Amino acid sequence: MAQAMRPNTATSLFATDGKPHPLQDALLAVTLVLGLTAFVSAMFHSLHLLSSWAGLIGMLTGAYGQYISETTRERFGLILGLGASAIGFFLGMAHGGLFGGVLG
Repeated sequence: MAQAMRPNTATSLFATDGKPHPLQDALLAVTLVLGLTAFVSAMFHSLHLLSSWAGLIGMLTGAYGQYISETTRERFGLILGLGASAIGFFLGMAHGGLFGGVLG
């Protein structure tokens, strides 16, 4: 019963196992930034190129981050970034797509 509460000795903000995860933390940060960018820019019809590309890259980095993530905190943030990226991507595709108006 004395070990029911362990002190949090994590060296990373998102690591709960006490080990550093620099690659996973970087992928988490990139996914969150791209997701936020895609989500916000998707609200403006003329920014469909930014929202669709940021959403696509955010979904790819988030998927790879999920694949190599090791802690629940990392996965939670990645899911938030993936969701925002997907919403931004799909709205950007609806407003004109990845190449809408640039090619052809």
